[in-house]
Amino acid sequence: MGHLTTRDAYLNLSDRINWFTQGAPESETLYKILQVLYTEKEAKWVSLLPVRPFTAKKAAKIWGTTEYRAEKYLVHLCEKALLVDSWHDGVHKFVMPPPMAGFIEFALMRTRGDIDQKYLSQLYYQYMHVEEDFIKDLFFATETKLGRVYVQEPVLTNEKTNHILDYEKATHIIEEAEYIGLGLCYCRHKMSHADHPCEIDAPWDVCLTFDNVARSLSEHGDYTKLVSKAEALDALERSYESNLVQIGENVRERPAFMCNCCGCCCEALQAARRFSPMQPVATTNYIPHISAEGCVGCGKCAKVCPVLAISMEEKEDGKKRAVLDSEICLGCGVCARNCNFKSIEMMRRPKHIITPVNSTHRFVLQAIEKGTLQNLVFDNQAFANHRAMAALFAAILKLPPLKQALASKQLKSIYLDRLLSHSNKKPSKD
Repeated sequence: MGHLTTRDAYLNLSDRINWFTQGAPESETLYKILQVLYTEKEAKWVSLLPVRPFTAKKAAKIWGTTEYRAEKYLVHLCEKALLVDSWHDGVHKFVMPPPMAGFIEFALMRTRGDIDQKYLSQLYYQYMHVEEDFIKDLFFATETKLGRVYVQEPVLTNEKTNHILDYEKATHIIEEAEYIGLGLCYCRHKMSHADHPCEIDAPWDVCLTFDNVARSLSEHGDYTKLVSKAEALDALERSYESNLVQIGENVRERPAFMCNCCGCCCEALQAARRFSPMQPVATTNYIPHISAEGCVGCGKCAKVCPVLAISMEEKEDGKKRAVLDSEICLGCGVCARNCNFKSIEMMRRPKHIITPVNSTHRFVLQAIEKGTLQNLVFDNQAFANHRAMAALFAAILKLPPLKQALASKQLKSIYLDRLLSHSNKKPSKD
């Protein structure tokens, strides 16, 4: 690798990052960001790693070194939050986190002196708030969204609570998690360094990660602090009180993260404002109903709405009333929680929002929609083992026929064609 120039190392790393379904469009700003996060050696070595989980033995073979040295270097990369590690049946595995939610956020989830966080934050601001390619790709390139919103449970009446599903509850996600990590809000941390501090002075220590991601980030470098379920629920309550929106990974089972977001700092909520009525995240299955008779026109709901979905309009009687734009509304319930006159009620949406089962299901859906499914299969034999391949095909088999056809077309695989054909045959009456 010695013949590579410094710039080549970072360009190769950028290419590797873009093997993710969620990529990071190349720009001079991205190049500078990668220079802050990675040394030249780290960029060279990480650019050769698989996108899906791998072992130290696999990395050693790729790098041409011993397994001991590979493991030591992989742990070093975990300590910089450039990799996340896990244990499966006693086997130590590593994986590159995607840009978001991933290594971009991890760099600012705690204060640290090994990188210039102010300079990095300014680069992030340029890349995400001035340049638009990354944000458009992140939030609008696929029909299946990276994140989804949780309805604020305190605003639901007893009748509505009976209809809410477990995976729709932020409290349920917390109760089900094996590990819970609490870290700094990357968004507010970044914006403070970029001279755009949070307009509502929301708390920083409310960023939640779960299970393996939480364990790895806490074990390597204290990017998060492992907390109890009670402490996590307290962070959720503090977020409710600050009118923050809960956005988590768009899956039903074992989401990796849950952010508590403000409209002034969060990239997703900012994108919702900037590119309205396009929605950057999946909405909840609820939408507010504003009572025309009960609304007194105080305007508090419009003020606290994180995506500016509520406006105050003058009616025939000369008085102002709150009016909802349902195409923009995320269904978070912040407005209902702030209505002192109980004139806003959260109702189930007429059309149910479909949520992917787990991360594999989401990856496959997004890869099909983006035309990159082959990257998941053929990335350094990432799915070479039967268990991983089975998980991939199981996710494909759960898809509607049209999406199965798209998957088959992308892979151009005789094996996949036969698998889908066999699974779709009706059982014989014999």
